[in-house]
Amino acid sequence: MTDQPRQIGGGRRTIGDVAPKLAELTDDVLFEDVWNRTQLAARDRSLITVAVLLAGGDTDQLRFHLGRAKENGVTETELIEAITHLAFYAGWPKAMTAITVAKQVFSD
Repeated sequence: MTDQPRQIGGGRRTIGDVAPKLAELTDDVLFEDVWNRTQLAARDRSLITVAVLLAGGDTDQLRFHLGRAKENGVTETELIEAITHLAFYAGWPKAMTAITVAKQVFSD
């Protein structure tokens, strides 16, 4: 799994001026360390992350991670199928919200 794209966070760029420690942890621990571990491919991590964000109703983070999932090789068709599947496990309203976010992300 060493051929996967290197995962880089944007914490310092987006929130570093307000929450420097959270930005540091985002960039150095979450992305530099956890996302780049070789035990799971970035593609798999993306699918897991999208599922959890959908289940939690975290639409702002979902928006970012749908784009990241595409960068990591997950197709729009696969993401739509995952959202459809998750409707039965995470809840219909959350899936409907997620598909609306996905539609916006995919049109950008």
